[in-house]
Amino acid sequence: MAGVTGPKRQDTRKFFENLSGAGKSIAVLTSGGDAQGMNGAVRAVVRMGIYVGAKVYFIHEGYQGMVDGGDYIKEATWESVSSVLQVGGTVIGSARCKEFRTHEGRLKAAHNLVQRGITYLCVIGGDGSLTGANLFREEWSGLLNELIEQGLIDEEAAKSNSELHIVGMVGSIDNDFCGTDMTIGTDSALHRIIEVVDAIMTTAQSHQRTFVLEVMGRHCGYLALVSALACGADWVFIPEMPPEDGWEENMCQKLSESRSRGSRLNIIIVAEGAIDRQGQHITSDLVKHLVVSQLGFDTRVTILGHVQRGGTPSAFDRILASRMGVEAVLALLEASTDTPACVVSLVGNQAVRLPLMECVQMTQEVQKAMDEKKFDEAVRLRGRSFEHNLTTYRLLSSQTARTDLPNSTFNVAVMNVGAPAAGMNAAVRSAVRVGITEGHKMFAVNDGFEGFYKGQIKEIKWGDVGGWTGQGGSLLGTKRTLPAEHLDKIAEQMRIHSINALLVIGGFEAFESLLELYEARANYKEFCIPMCILPATISNNVPGTDHSLGADTSLNAIVETCDRIKQSASGTKRRVFIIETMGGYCGYLATVGGLAAGADTVYIYEEPFDIRDLQANVEHLTQKMKTSIQRGLVLRNENCNENFTTDFIYQLYSEEGRGVFDCRKNILGHMQQGGAPSPFDRNFGTKVAAKAIQWITRTLKESYKEGRVYTNSEDTACLLGMRRRAMVFQPVAQLREETDFVHRIPKEQWWLKLRPLMKILAKYKTSYDVSDAGQLEHVTRVRPKEKETPAAI
Repeated sequence: MAGVTGPKRQDTRKFFENLSGAGKSIAVLTSGGDAQGMNGAVRAVVRMGIYVGAKVYFIHEGYQGMVDGGDYIKEATWESVSSVLQVGGTVIGSARCKEFRTHEGRLKAAHNLVQRGITYLCVIGGDGSLTGANLFREEWSGLLNELIEQGLIDEEAAKSNSELHIVGMVGSIDNDFCGTDMTIGTDSALHRIIEVVDAIMTTAQSHQRTFVLEVMGRHCGYLALVSALACGADWVFIPEMPPEDGWEENMCQKLSESRSRGSRLNIIIVAEGAIDRQGQHITSDLVKHLVVSQLGFDTRVTILGHVQRGGTPSAFDRILASRMGVEAVLALLEASTDTPACVVSLVGNQAVRLPLMECVQMTQEVQKAMDEKKFDEAVRLRGRSFEHNLTTYRLLSSQTARTDLPNSTFNVAVMNVGAPAAGMNAAVRSAVRVGITEGHKMFAVNDGFEGFYKGQIKEIKWGDVGGWTGQGGSLLGTKRTLPAEHLDKIAEQMRIHSINALLVIGGFEAFESLLELYEARANYKEFCIPMCILPATISNNVPGTDHSLGADTSLNAIVETCDRIKQSASGTKRRVFIIETMGGYCGYLATVGGLAAGADTVYIYEEPFDIRDLQANVEHLTQKMKTSIQRGLVLRNENCNENFTTDFIYQLYSEEGRGVFDCRKNILGHMQQGGAPSPFDRNFGTKVAAKAIQWITRTLKESYKEGRVYTNSEDTACLLGMRRRAMVFQPVAQLREETDFVHRIPKEQWWLKLRPLMKILAKYKTSYDVSDAGQLEHVTRVRPKEKETPAAI
């Protein structure tokens, strides 16, 4: 399987102040098919490049602009990338260029770069664009010699431009590039698909229809697979894993069974490159014809087409593009003669650098495996993210026969605790169905621990959770009540219903609840059972995990609102918006939302500030507003400071900015908690819940002795969290030490490292720790150890 091996890191922090771009020229271009988020990457490259003192150039229209030169290659300014973060596509244009594939074309391109002293190139595109860039780099010295022979450049120019350094970022909605978990644009394309699926589901239900949806993915089924997971599709066709022979009959049987269980609709998703075992194309029309002729169902086909490439980038893509753009500039500044061309990539929650050609070769091997009908190999080469998606889909899908299930004697309860978070229902659905597949009897607890002690517990079946994936909030009901005051009654209910394991999906209260149950094990043998928490809270304030379920949906709500608020001022005079976000004492939503929305300043509790900082921020914004920048955005976490309230900051900015800009304030409130879950949260919830149930099954078997389940070891009361690159089960007892219970936040939070990046992109001078980056890693095929499953989402 394609994984990534990292070198052992020194414990020395290094800061990029030592990396100077003075005297260097960086060019950025977008090539091949466009993808949402490319503009975020362009913006980050331009601003980081200017920040370190380099000259930065736009190359318009991709490689065609590099070949044609002239006005296609223009110097970029700080202001030239203002207000592009929320724009889809690419503002500098993209084109497929036949001329660059010829030697003469590359010679012209080299001449155009040398004329401007450009020796650092940042290419945003797919594997074809990046392979072209690598070939260009390999030919560079030969091209310079030819230019000297033709008298187009002199020896001096050749000497000062003797090396070409290249860094790639993958912009592709297909997510078809090996070595990275997510490419720029994939998450936004999933948003477009899921928006359409959600809309289609309502009309399909009204008429009891079957819908066949065709999504992009000529060579890669990622979009089809993840959208099938995210909407609970009945069947999915992808190029990497063609259906077994006789699939026509199997599919019709499953659709028929689904209808007989009371479902009013069927969704079938087809990747445009879907094939059968003989390599014949499976088209959406073929599938429709089959359903109509065999079952007589009213069936419609919807081909999404270029809708998937359009629209504004999601919060995830904006953050990914911003992080990658900054990382790309650092990689260019650190490049030396013997550094191979690299691609900046995302593994788990971490930006890494990988040799470009290793990734390209691995990507090409996937296609080779598919051509040779080695489909299992193709799935493995696609990487851990793809493999996990497929495994989870198979676990949940009605494509697997529901007969002959293992029959365990275990009862597993599932519940929600704390405030509702988008994705909770997807997690419950997944837990229930995987639990049933594993042979358990699944019980749903309504209204958290309040419902638990009142006995609101009932068995939940496969069909009861149909259609839950796309629903926001908590369908089970959730309360903030902690169990400590009702331990006797909860233990009694556990005895009555013979509960052998407990899965709690929730936020900080869920963490506290499990701690209380764990500590009560000494007095109540009923709590000596496997217990697991899945962190689910928009605030992302639970210890032991980098990401909580619901936070991505909330970020998208914040970013979408910030976009609208900023747009409301277009055509008016200069305006600054002061926006308050939720999160309790945790500044995650404000900080990451600020990075995704292009905020000028973000105030949070974790980074104390005083009146001098406020004054400096106002002055900084005033200076920016005196240029061509029209709008400013200031985010404030609700509990960042008890005295410097949103009203205070609004009044301060209004007074100090008088004559330069006016101010408006907005408190986003519970809008951040509502709405349908984002594709990321649906997928994340589905996969972590499946993983948690598999852990519960293993732990139940290990702790079943003398006819009953009994375990009191700390590693059987766990939290499943994403830690950098891995999904890890961590005992809640150990996480106690990592927690600030007064402010309900972890003592260490990874996203604080993103704050300097946000400040740099807002033109502040700051210190940026790059010790986490800077070393080239390699694409491998090593399988990870079981206890630390890679955090592929």
